[in-house]
Amino acid sequence: MPTRTIVIAGTHSGCGKTTASLALMAALVRRGFTVQAFKAGPDFIDPGHHEAVTGRPSHNLDGWMMGEAGVREVFSRYAADADVAVVEGVMGLFDGFSGSSEEGTTAQLAKWLDAPVVLVVDARSMARSAAAMVKGYAEFDPELNMAGVLFNRIGSDNHKSIIEEAMLDLPGILPLGFLARNEKLALPSRHLGLVTAEDHKLDDEMGGRLARWMEDGANLGRLLSLAPDPALTLPEESTTESTPPQAPDVRIGVARDRAFCFYYHENLRLLAEAGAELVPFSPLIDTALPADLDGLYLGGGYPELHAETLSTNAGMLSALRSFCASNKPVYAECGGFMTLMQSITDATGHRHPMAGVFPMNAAMGDRFRALGYREAVTTADSAFGPAWTMLRGHEFHYSSLTDMGDGAEAVYKVRDRKGWTDLREGFTVGRTLGTYVHAHFISNPDVPAAFVQACRDSRNAQGPTDEPDALPRSPDVS
Repeated sequence: MPTRTIVIAGTHSGCGKTTASLALMAALVRRGFTVQAFKAGPDFIDPGHHEAVTGRPSHNLDGWMMGEAGVREVFSRYAADADVAVVEGVMGLFDGFSGSSEEGTTAQLAKWLDAPVVLVVDARSMARSAAAMVKGYAEFDPELNMAGVLFNRIGSDNHKSIIEEAMLDLPGILPLGFLARNEKLALPSRHLGLVTAEDHKLDDEMGGRLARWMEDGANLGRLLSLAPDPALTLPEESTTESTPPQAPDVRIGVARDRAFCFYYHENLRLLAEAGAELVPFSPLIDTALPADLDGLYLGGGYPELHAETLSTNAGMLSALRSFCASNKPVYAECGGFMTLMQSITDATGHRHPMAGVFPMNAAMGDRFRALGYREAVTTADSAFGPAWTMLRGHEFHYSSLTDMGDGAEAVYKVRDRKGWTDLREGFTVGRTLGTYVHAHFISNPDVPAAFVQACRDSRNAQGPTDEPDALPRSPDVS
């Protein structure tokens, strides 16, 4: 049976939608519901917190990177066995790829999923004006089902009563809750957003506090009544009817620890379905790579926060350098890319030597250097397929490239919201591809298939290897 769905949107970043979403999930779980969480947009951090509360992996839904078919297929795949699906929005309700369209917005997702929107409004230092804000959001897109509002950071009973009175002029929009101001519930943050679930675990005690906060301030019964079972059907181009997964015949090492934790679940799934056994390892802890690998996937995260530990792990840096020199396929994005550079200079100005595969350095700044969606087209053959292979992704980082030397070829032509750029991106050294762009493989499923095939070709050409200092065989990445 299709799952009842609620979209929790915000007026803007920082209004409290993540806290409200987590609190709603926690309250529903404690009432015995199976809750499937989703995160609108490209964010890697919020899904980890969702999983801590619901006990189930949370999945990204991004209209610009994944397209309607991809969004609907991923939603249906993971929501099918849940009682309630809660979709946390991204930024403000109407914020996405550009200022001129709804591409990549929470509003677009809500319409594709035929789901009601509950708007989170930060009512601090506002009274009747809060109702005016709600009216503007509700009328901006008449096709959107703006079903109700959660007013956050309510300071007193009098504050609540004034807003309740103002909302009487908007009878079609239900005030579903008035959430008391409680800064102790806010999640800690740092550059790139909230602190990751790996570094800040939401334990049962915190989950209970979030649930009680939601139950005390909101009418959960009324909120659930807004979300009838939707008649969601998959479009004909959905990949649900795709070829059955291939039995694994290659091994791809995947960096997974506190420094490397930014992965889209679907990227890993598509690699596995193409025939890869995904083998996790920790560049922070392990001193060698797992045995008998045919390829590497080094995702993003926070290597700059662990740069000293990484730089002193001589065994791992040497293993990474040797593997890249072996001409086996390697894909490194953002933090993984930085780790394969000559060095990382941290925010204090201290330089930490890295693997030295790419002839350049990464220097941390005090503000972001790049932010936004990216479409990349390869200009030469690579482990991602032939030249002119397209993929979409997102870029957000505080570091910049310095001391760029010779020996690396830029093979990405990049488009942002303003158009095609002259940016040098997608660097290759041998079969190693490094980029700041976090690619979402659903934008082009041929990419993970090509990467696995490149690993397969490498295995067939070179034969399996078993380095003397390699780690024992590791369990699959889930």
